[in-house]
Amino acid sequence: MTDKHISRQFDAELTLISTKLLEMGGLVESQLSLALELLDAFNGSTFSQVMEGERHLDKLEVEIDDGVNNVIARRQPAARDLRMLMATSKCVTNLERAGDEARKIAKRLQRIHESGVMSAVNVVELRSSGEMAQRILRDALDAFARMDIVAAAQIVRDDKAIDNEFRAFVRRLVVHLSNAPWAISAGLEYLFIAKAIERIGDHATNIAEFVIYVVKGRDVRHLSIEELEEEVLRG
Repeated sequence: MTDKHISRQFDAELTLISTKLLEMGGLVESQLSLALELLDAFNGSTFSQVMEGERHLDKLEVEIDDGVNNVIARRQPAARDLRMLMATSKCVTNLERAGDEARKIAKRLQRIHESGVMSAVNVVELRSSGEMAQRILRDALDAFARMDIVAAAQIVRDDKAIDNEFRAFVRRLVVHLSNAPWAISAGLEYLFIAKAIERIGDHATNIAEFVIYVVKGRDVRHLSIEELEEEVLRG
């Protein structure tokens, strides 16, 4: 992720932090995958795995933040090294929040299951959106590991598809609930699930934008996709 330093110990510390970040990202991917399984059929064991993953995420969050703070305090890094450490800390926050969204998906599906109210909501669309969010999260972590700004820019563009899916789902859900008022409670739970999936896509996008920040030294969070891609292509 960074150029070699004179101090091998410094390199080892940076590598350890990066490894833990990718481990945390893999855990979030797993949580989301398990939560999406509950869309088809609620399973208590699968639900428990999502909840247990949350505790592991919290532990990794603390370990990575401590590692970042210790390296900054002892090594006083500058330039790209400092940007990388700052970006890592922000990525940790985004991963923790993405994990929270996966947990929310599982808990809302538990409520639907416990209510016993069946709904004709098309969960295939939700699963498709969830898998799309899972893919761009994986791609964002891969781009961060390789510091690939071209891949990062593509992730920002791909997230727009999830946003479009969310808006389309909301429109279809409104029509469905107007014809099935008895399913409003379950329908609202599905609405919050769709919103959680959209937010996971947003967190993946944030990670991708931090890749560009580390490499280019510019905060691109508030640029349009066209401006961001222009920044990536600029030498």
